[in-house]
Amino acid sequence: MFEAILSFLPRAVSQGIPLLYGSTGEIITQKSGNMNLGIPGVMYVGGICGVIGAFIYEQSLPSPEAMIPFFAVLIPLLFCLLGSLLMGALFCFLTVTLRANQNVTGLAMTTFGVGFGNFFGGSLVKLAGADMPYLALTATSNCFKKTLPLAAILNSWGDSIDEACGKMGVFGDKLGNVIDFIFDAFGEVLLNYSFLVYLAIIIALIASFIINRTRTGLHLRAVGENPATADSAGINVNLYKYVATCLGCMIAGLGGLYYVMDYANGIWANNAFGDRGWLAIALVIFTVWRPNVGVVASFLFGGLYILHMYIPSGMNLAVKELYKMLPYVVTIIVLIISSLRNQRDKQPPQSLGLPYFREDR
Repeated sequence: MFEAILSFLPRAVSQGIPLLYGSTGEIITQKSGNMNLGIPGVMYVGGICGVIGAFIYEQSLPSPEAMIPFFAVLIPLLFCLLGSLLMGALFCFLTVTLRANQNVTGLAMTTFGVGFGNFFGGSLVKLAGADMPYLALTATSNCFKKTLPLAAILNSWGDSIDEACGKMGVFGDKLGNVIDFIFDAFGEVLLNYSFLVYLAIIIALIASFIINRTRTGLHLRAVGENPATADSAGINVNLYKYVATCLGCMIAGLGGLYYVMDYANGIWANNAFGDRGWLAIALVIFTVWRPNVGVVASFLFGGLYILHMYIPSGMNLAVKELYKMLPYVVTIIVLIISSLRNQRDKQPPQSLGLPYFREDR
């Protein structure tokens, strides 16, 4: 039982990190009044741009042993951020400057992002001369997957305590096993992840603090609630929309990079992202537009996403498909409850999805 839980929790965290990046980026975007349904495409572009950077760096090396871990991480990271930034700038140009319909633009960008990723992903597979329809960047992935040494230290402490207690007889042996299990569990569940996992949590907490506790966050919320009033108060509405959307896309793009380099062990395969981008958008509603709540909610969604693997259902595939619906069912329930309670702080920004034309005020 405990072994199953220890196996489930780290996988739920790993599954939820792309959702946390995507939802944090989308919350920042929506707080400015922009509804970006192109987040799935942005995450796809962020992932493939990171793959392009890693591929270029690996191909430039005379041998795998010549790889420098710092550059192996930095180059894909910069490529990912640049590609995601361009997607955010394109969305803002179309919806803020040209005032195109945000829903249509977002859906078009999702289609474009998936096509962009599949095209360049397939091209890289051909350039690498791979026999299989996927590209493996194992060396770069190993640099991204390096974990904190604290987990190994705790495991060694637990083993030492277990060994010492074993000399105290039967009771000491059982006590040592319990302590060893606690140390192992603490290390596995909390400390045995790569830096991108902790970066996602830090970004979400910082975003929550800025949105709710700073003047910049107050201006951002004012732009999302009533851009005309914010404009009359001297706030540059278009600037806030551009910065928030571009920054949100860069954060969401990191979710794509994490999925490829960490979760998928550096393997790029076309159409492998599944519906994670849409789950990230659903998570925005589930968290009622609060990035700090998204930290726990993303792990919950990650657990619901893989729960069908742990619930025995025999050979009944229909039951497994029903279990896969759990994240969406939970989101619908939360949306219904929030609507019925009608609390203002649990509603989306009033001007969400509406273009702002200064001459109309």
